[in-house]
Amino acid sequence: MHTNRRTLLTAAALLTAAATLVAGCGGGPSTGAGPSQAGCPTTLARARTAVQQAENSDASWHGPTTGPAAVPGKSIVYVAQTMTNPGVAGVARGVEEAAKTIGWKVRVIDGDGTPAGIQAALSQAVTLKPSGIVIGGFDPQLTSQQMARAEAAGIPVIGWHAVGSPGPSENPRLFTNITTKVEDVAKISADWIIARSEGDAGVVLFTDDSIPFAKNKSELIQRELATCTGVKLLASANIPIPDASSRTPQAVSSLLSRFRNEWTYSVAINDLYFADAAPALRAAGAPGSGPPFNIGAGDGDPSAFQRINSEQFQSATVPEPLSQQGWQIVDEFNRAFAAQPASGYVAPVHIATAENSGGATSWDPSGYREGYEEIWRK
Repeated sequence: MHTNRRTLLTAAALLTAAATLVAGCGGGPSTGAGPSQAGCPTTLARARTAVQQAENSDASWHGPTTGPAAVPGKSIVYVAQTMTNPGVAGVARGVEEAAKTIGWKVRVIDGDGTPAGIQAALSQAVTLKPSGIVIGGFDPQLTSQQMARAEAAGIPVIGWHAVGSPGPSENPRLFTNITTKVEDVAKISADWIIARSEGDAGVVLFTDDSIPFAKNKSELIQRELATCTGVKLLASANIPIPDASSRTPQAVSSLLSRFRNEWTYSVAINDLYFADAAPALRAAGAPGSGPPFNIGAGDGDPSAFQRINSEQFQSATVPEPLSQQGWQIVDEFNRAFAAQPASGYVAPVHIATAENSGGATSWDPSGYREGYEEIWRK
């Protein structure tokens, strides 16, 4: 009787273990290397297709081909949220390069990542009376008085990641806002996790809720992750970008202590979190090639590509074409100066990995320089 009871208990345990393996998308975090046990087959199939398309590097220029000839003698002030944000800095370099080509002057003023610093920088920009002002990566609502001064002075303002959507904005008043569609970036970064993990992941999200654009992006990422029942959001770490270098290492150590092997994937609204996470992951003995497998949902700065290419605590990024967007800003200003509407162009999303980057340190699609130069020469 005792032997039969033990046999029954053993059989029950085996049945329970088997049920755990096949239920839902569960069965423990996956590295994505084994056969799929996903209980979200439709979501998984859709995610795989989207990721494959976004990883295609054979992208040609599909931007504007018509527009006004270069308006001469203009000056631009680029007001940066903080030049320590690699995306903001990368766009600034693109603006400088394009302005040199079209024959304009550019000045960059650093807001140093604080509300007071940003307000002072934009106030200085308006005082300089340039032809146009760029809002580089911050919420214009923080600078409503300075924005009102710019409008009163008749200075057109163009945003980069200033509001949640690309295109013109009435409130705040922007001639246009340059960004990829945040919905597309959020969705594809979450899809990459779903596809690579085969629907079985424990995820940590790094975000900055003080920036409405970033907060919206993180909420969209969470929504897409939730479409697969086997992908579990373990934690959302809210760390302001200017504080990332000081706060991220401690946050990562705490997360490792809490979740240990459950934490298999990370997604961040900006790549820079992984630069700051790397020392803590390394100290804990995590392999550079993962897990956790880390994807940045923007901006694709050179250090992110270096981490990806060398398999050092980042596996992928959804990069903005930063230089291309700098050129687009100059082209949009040229349209504003010629009393023409914004182009309406929005760059498509792309996923960069060690397999498709070719060792590059940025996502720099081909053809846009020649395309814009052709327009401006007319």
